Amino acid sequence: MRKRKHSVSLIEKHSTGRETIERITTMVAVTEFQKIGIGLVGFALFFLLFGVLLYFDSVLLAFGNILFLTGLTFIIGFKRTFHFFFQRHKFRGSFFFLGGVSLVLCRWPIIGMLVEGYGFVLLFRSFFPMALAFVLSVVNIPFLNAFLQSGSSMV
Repeated sequence: MRKRKHSVSLIEKHSTGRETIERITTMVAVTEFQKIGIGLVGFALFFLLFGVLLYFDSVLLAFGNILFLTGLTFIIGFKRTFHFFFQRHKFRGSFFFLGGVSLVLCRWPIIGMLVEGYGFVLLFRSFFPMALAFVLSVVNIPFLNAFLQSGSSMV
């Protein structure tokens, strides 16, 4: 199977008084495997959500975990996934995350999800500030924006 990359360009026009500013933004190329991975991660989130809503149904949670790990592998590749989970400074987070997945697969869903959640926080703790900044830039929540701006000015 041949990988095809799609590159999307977006032209934005901003009017400021007399002049119109055009800015061309080139998006990142997405391969077919990455599109499949995004779909798998979407289905994983769906199964994880309904697994939790249906009182920690172990089959749905296990299927969601398997789809999440498979989707992550499709998105960033097998080698990068292996390096992500087995870096020296992320070993504890990987141990708890993969241990939680194993507990869910062994039909201990509540304990497994707690252990997996702790591992997820340890693995992705450096990503949370970027995600929060992105969400705040997209969604305008006045109270939260005022709170975060006043808290960040205090050095």
